[in-house]
Amino acid sequence: MAVENRLKTKLAAGELATSMIVRLSCGAEIAHIALSAGYDALYVDLEHSPLTLTAAGHISMSAAALGVTPLVRVPGLDAAMIARALDAGALGVIVPGVGNAAEARQAVESALFPPAGRRSITTSLPQLHFRPAGAAELEDVNAATLVGVMIETAGALENAEAIAAVPGIDLLHVGLHDLAASLGYRDRPPDEAVMEALAPVIAAARRHGKHVGIGGAGTAGPLLAALIDAGARYVSAGTDLSFLLAAAGERCAAVRRLFDGGIRPEDHNARQ
Repeated sequence: MAVENRLKTKLAAGELATSMIVRLSCGAEIAHIALSAGYDALYVDLEHSPLTLTAAGHISMSAAALGVTPLVRVPGLDAAMIARALDAGALGVIVPGVGNAAEARQAVESALFPPAGRRSITTSLPQLHFRPAGAAELEDVNAATLVGVMIETAGALENAEAIAAVPGIDLLHVGLHDLAASLGYRDRPPDEAVMEALAPVIAAARRHGKHVGIGGAGTAGPLLAALIDAGARYVSAGTDLSFLLAAAGERCAAVRRLFDGGIRPEDHNARQ
């Protein structure tokens, strides 16, 4: 049975893919929530959370079984961590801190089995339901593995063409918060400045058959709409933590509005 990465299939078809960042939930239930909410993918964020690799593996296996593509954002360009995240069940990695083509090649080599890469061969993989893996099976795993690198520094912008040209790179994922800080902005830059900065990235990705992801652009504003129109197809819509906080805040405010717009305690007492 071939390994399926529905996210890669959807991106290859030019469709829009939505993703949830997991920073709070440590159980398999978040995969079911992602499915019910309509997400195509999720990524467990080991860079900006205290979640463990064990939790990432359990979430990844649950998500894959449901058809939600599981990715892991590793803490950095670390071959051992990239391999372990994939060995735990992820169908792809997002690697932060990549600033040039040499580092992008390191990411690919760490994520893929020989001859495409240098990942250490193991015969017990969740992606294969722990069946014995031969050369053909490992080729299937390679084909299903998504390798994404973060574009989040001025240096990465300058080297976007060379990064996009690296064989094995699938996704150039733009982190707008860190990128803005790297460019000297203390607050969110104007939309026009973002579009100008990212135009070469999107163009380079298109020339080399790669995909562009966007994180930190919000969910419904004109900036995100413009980036999608320009060619971005992988959208990180937010974190489980931010979703929980936003929904909890809205519900709390709704309950308070019932009181503020309704009968006051003194009105109720006057009617007794």
